[in-house]
Amino acid sequence: MSTPISDALFALFALAALAMAIAQLMILRSTRRGMQHGPRGASSALEWTYAILPALALIVVLAWTWRTMRENVRHFEVRPSASGSIS
Repeated sequence: MSTPISDALFALFALAALAMAIAQLMILRSTRRGMQHGPRGASSALEWTYAILPALALIVVLAWTWRTMRENVRHFEVRPSASGSIS
């Protein structure tokens, strides 16, 4: 059973992850556009490397954060006693 706080944290994480993903896509788009008008060669491979490595690092950090958030969620099971009261 989820709590309002865990739902709010999930929504906040999802919103932040979405914003970061959109920003990273815009960076990659800008890199591609800039390379269409610039010189070709070894510098273009280096530029792509500097654009893609942060995207890969972001994926790793977001996946690790998601896994850590999910592991720290505590689940409590409520069992009624024989008398019908909750213990």
